[in-house]
Amino acid sequence: MAKIKMTKTELKAQQDALKQFMRFLPMLQLKKQQLQMEIRKSQARLRENEEAAEALRKNIVSWISLFSDEHAVKLLSSIIEVASVETGTANIGGVQVPVFNSITFNIKEYDLVMEDSWIDDGVEAVKKIIELDEAHKIIEEQFRLLSRELKTTSQRVNLFEKIKIPECRENIRTIRIAIGNNDTAGVARSKIAKRKSQEAAA
Repeated sequence: MAKIKMTKTELKAQQDALKQFMRFLPMLQLKKQQLQMEIRKSQARLRENEEAAEALRKNIVSWISLFSDEHAVKLLSSIIEVASVETGTANIGGVQVPVFNSITFNIKEYDLVMEDSWIDDGVEAVKKIIELDEAHKIIEEQFRLLSRELKTTSQRVNLFEKIKIPECRENIRTIRIAIGNNDTAGVARSKIAKRKSQEAAA
């Protein structure tokens, strides 16, 4: 900690700094609470996404085993191709984060007569699983960015609460004592000088 000057100028500087810290602290605390709330929402979105994917897999259990068939795997791989993943950005808790908008696929034609009857359902299910996986990646990135911002904000709150504000208050107290002592000493010196002056005059 830098040594402070025991002057009225320094006292004012410390008082101004304290006012600034006290003004910003509530805003930082509010931001911290908002980020914590948004992170909980992000966690909930991740759980919902995972539960939806799990429910989908359970719903297609009747034909999912066909994926082990080499022909089925090759067929689905050749039919389904991700054309594009559309994302945007949103301000969540004061943080710019990506958001999932949509996904488009290129579905190659296949022979409905020659292929197994489950192929249509298989294609739709795989498309949905891919969509959920892509959305999951975006939500994970949201969570990462929000968590990083929360860490930074929490560090600032702690810095203000535990270091800067107590430091300023202690500096103000110390300077006031020093100025008070100097004023008292000055009055005492003035009285002594006055008495000596009076004695010399007498």
